[in-house]
Amino acid sequence: MEPVVIGLTGGIACGKTTIAKLLKRLGAAIIDADTEAKKIMRPGTSVWTKLVKEFGEEILNSDQSINRRHLGNIVFGDQRRLAKLNAIVHPGVIDEISNKIDHYKKLSHWPALVLDAPLLFEVGADKLVDVVWVVVVDQETQVARLIRRDKLDHRHALQRIEAQMPLEEKIARGQEVINNQGTRRETREAVLELWQKYVEKSEQIKE
Repeated sequence: MEPVVIGLTGGIACGKTTIAKLLKRLGAAIIDADTEAKKIMRPGTSVWTKLVKEFGEEILNSDQSINRRHLGNIVFGDQRRLAKLNAIVHPGVIDEISNKIDHYKKLSHWPALVLDAPLLFEVGADKLVDVVWVVVVDQETQVARLIRRDKLDHRHALQRIEAQMPLEEKIARGQEVINNQGTRRETREAVLELWQKYVEKSEQIKE
């Protein structure tokens, strides 16, 4: 019996990682799209080669790995360069995610698979999942968390938010919304409610 595949998305710094940890404790397997992106950008890969050719050796660290923060600063706010970055990276990420979902399904160890993907819609990964949950907070909270987490100034934090699909559009395209503005308890209760609705109910139907 195949697990339910949940796409977990939302704006940057909305707290998707926290939600993913909760879902893991409930028994889900987590696929982190950002981790898969890092894999295909390792030194020597075809994606790494294309990125260095497009953006120059200035994006490399001393160990030849890509300095993702520096690359981000180059493309955010520049739609043309951001589009080039996405065209190089996104197809490989989709392939990695698709392979991982198939692998987990074959193992049949989990009642749910969760794809933690901030750019779920942007890369077309929503086609790989059964349902989309969108994690939201207000923009003021996003900016404050980005400044604190990534040591960005206000302008760069806002650029990164505005470079993504608007939250309103993600909400319109998703099936469920998790408001992560409240207390940890409130967030946990919201997640448990959705787990019961989509995973436990699915398990009961299968039985």
